[in-house]
Amino acid sequence: MASVEKEKYSANALTRGLEIIKLFNEEQPSLSLSEIAKHLGVSRTVPYRLLFTLQNLGYLAQDENTKRYSLTPKVLELGFSYLNSLKFPEIAQPYMETLRDEIGASCHLSILDGQEVVYVGSAPIRGISVVNVNIGLRLPAHATANGKLLLAYEPKERVTEMFHISNLTPYTDKTPTVPGELQQHLESIRQKGYAITSGEFLPDIYSVAAPIFDRTGKVVAALNVVAVESVYQEDFIDKVALPKLLEVAHLLSDYMGYSGSKTVL
Repeated sequence: MASVEKEKYSANALTRGLEIIKLFNEEQPSLSLSEIAKHLGVSRTVPYRLLFTLQNLGYLAQDENTKRYSLTPKVLELGFSYLNSLKFPEIAQPYMETLRDEIGASCHLSILDGQEVVYVGSAPIRGISVVNVNIGLRLPAHATANGKLLLAYEPKERVTEMFHISNLTPYTDKTPTVPGELQQHLESIRQKGYAITSGEFLPDIYSVAAPIFDRTGKVVAALNVVAVESVYQEDFIDKVALPKLLEVAHLLSDYMGYSGSKTVL
């Protein structure tokens, strides 16, 4: 009875469409209409409309001369959708822990939610307490390196809309409080490909952040390193943390399917 019920809700067109996509492989990178019909065990009229739909959606391409069909790169979306459904913070965690151990400073992963950054991953260094970062912690985006980095890759109109009403809340005397000043910071960050802050949220705290891109080139998260000015050497952020941070962010972007150029110092 259960199998009959399942059959009742089965979408034959979708099933056939997926079967067609799976026919293409290294041995047969292109197929004709008759070959596809033969593989499916149906007449030529059955797959014709499905092929037209798959071509119209961009998953298949047809050679104008041979009339043979082949897959397009868009089919990779189907696989990347699965990869992206995995818990990215769990994937990033060992990378953050390795980075922390190599440079001896706390590393965090965060995403943007409106005017705040939300921490979704953390690899803190023991014995040096800067900010007690728990998963779910929210901090003001305009006063943190990771927040400003994520804002820098948002559409300018969206950032203007978020911060146009009044001056921004100051947390130290270094916090950017004028929207126009913040926009200048963001433009500079986007050009460089990373963000560095010094005492903008808490005094004596340095932070550097780098973007993690997905396959479409969208920034999906920020990876950042936090250091206490009185504990680390003056050039720690520039000479030690930043190069390593960019390297790890690039590796994570590669994992997400991004193929853009690497930031070079």
